[in-house]
Amino acid sequence: MGHRILPAARVFASAAVLAVNLLTLPAAAQTAGVTRTDLQRHDLGAPSREAVQVRVDLAPGVAFGRHTHPGEEIIYVLAGAIEYDVEGKPPVTLGAGDVLFIPAGTVHAAKNVGRETASELATYIVAKDKPLLTPVK
Repeated sequence: MGHRILPAARVFASAAVLAVNLLTLPAAAQTAGVTRTDLQRHDLGAPSREAVQVRVDLAPGVAFGRHTHPGEEIIYVLAGAIEYDVEGKPPVTLGAGDVLFIPAGTVHAAKNVGRETASELATYIVAKDKPLLTPVK
C-alpha cells in the first residue's frame, strides 16, 4: 500500500508547486497572448544579484504593457517583429537577430507588430530580493 502513496504524493506536490508559481506571478506576466518561459536563474559573483533568462512569446497583435525591472534587461529577438517603446527614446521595431539593452528601472513596453508569433530571449541582471517585473500605470 505504501508504494501507492508515494506517486500520489509526488503528483500532489507537483500540483502545489505549480499553483504557487501561478499565483505568485505578477498580473502583467499573465497577459493573454503572452507566454513567459523561465529558462534559467543563477546567482552572480556580485552580492544580492542574479541572472535570469526568460523566453517571451507574443501572439500577433499582442502588447506587453509598461513595466520595469530591478536591473538591466538584455533582449535578443528570436522571431517575428516586436515594437519596443522605451521611455525617453522613440519606438523601435526589431526582428530576428536584433538586440536591445534596457537600463535598470527604465519604463518600457513591447508589442508584436507582425502576423506571426514573435519571440525574444530576455536576460535580466537583477537584484535577488525584488520582483522581476513591476507593472507601471
